[in-house]
Amino acid sequence: MVIKEPQKDLVVPSFVKVVADIERNVLSYGCELHIDCAEELMRDGSVSGNLWGANVYFEEKKIDCVSLINIRPLDNNRSMRIELPDIKEEVERIIKLLIPFQ
Repeated sequence: MVIKEPQKDLVVPSFVKVVADIERNVLSYGCELHIDCAEELMRDGSVSGNLWGANVYFEEKKIDCVSLINIRPLDNNRSMRIELPDIKEEVERIIKLLIPFQ
């Protein structure tokens, strides 16, 4: 599901995979794999270089910016975890903006 506006009534599970587009400020929510979310966003007009994956744990109120799609040596991110502070903050901001996180 591509989310472009804040969702107040979204039913949230205890855990969900998301991919955020840091340029368009949208995200894909609830796919089985992060790559599925990334493909959904690219079909919606996103560019792969702007997409970063994370896991959201609603019960713990935790965002874990870890995904295979985050491995990008050319962008100086050599692990599954988002190591670039500005990118990580932007991904977390988009998640908190668009999905209920209380």
